[in-house]
Amino acid sequence: MLTRHPPLPDPRIWRFALVLIMAMLLAGCGVNNIPTYDEQVKSAWAQVENQYQRRADLVPNLVETVKGFARQEQETLTAVVEARAKATSIQIDAESLDDPEKMRQFEQAQQQLTGALSRLMAVSERYPDLKSNQNFLTLQSQLEGTENRIAVARRDFITAVERYNTELRTFPGRLWHSILYSDMPLRETFDATTENADQAPQVEFE
Repeated sequence: MLTRHPPLPDPRIWRFALVLIMAMLLAGCGVNNIPTYDEQVKSAWAQVENQYQRRADLVPNLVETVKGFARQEQETLTAVVEARAKATSIQIDAESLDDPEKMRQFEQAQQQLTGALSRLMAVSERYPDLKSNQNFLTLQSQLEGTENRIAVARRDFITAVERYNTELRTFPGRLWHSILYSDMPLRETFDATTENADQAPQVEFE
């Protein structure tokens, strides 16, 4: 009498189960960390750009307000306008984040605008009517808040870049980088180009 054996499972089921197990093991080993951290870097950079753009958007109204009370300060006003134009002309997209030269140009342009705005605020000290103007006070408050947001956004970007770069340099991220993500480079971050560049400039009046 012949003994019947149960039919063997479909080989496709075994293959699917193997793929599922491998995916679970890989996920537990951090194989997705590198692209995840890279997306966090890009998201953090978008916030940096948003805050710098917010500042740039304040400049025209600020210049016009100061001009109404201190038209003779033409050199300072012109410097602010020119610094804004240069700062907004340099854009860094996600693909340019690993370009140190372009990052340096972007940072220098933003620092020039920071300096020009600081000089404009210093000039305004000489005009009591300007200092008490409600529109100017509102713009001053918005500028100060934006400078603080810029400082926070820069800090968050630096933190995200450090996490991403550390993952590429340490195990097991270094292994996954060599096997799966070799086209993803280390990311550039901000360098302090001026003293206390990591701190928001003070624009408050005495």
